[in-house]
Amino acid sequence: MRVNLLLACTVCKRRNYATCKNKKTTTGRLELMKYCPWDKKHTLHRESK
Repeated sequence: MRVNLLLACTVCKRRNYATCKNKKTTTGRLELMKYCPWDKKHTLHRESK
């Protein structure tokens, strides 16, 4: 079962990216290094509620 979610930057707390994940295989929160246009660098983005 795939669910849509938003990724929020851990530095500026803005929700920059939308993606989806498989809830059965990935039970924890998704964390990815993505580019933040407000910080102008790659930062850690976490799954937000």
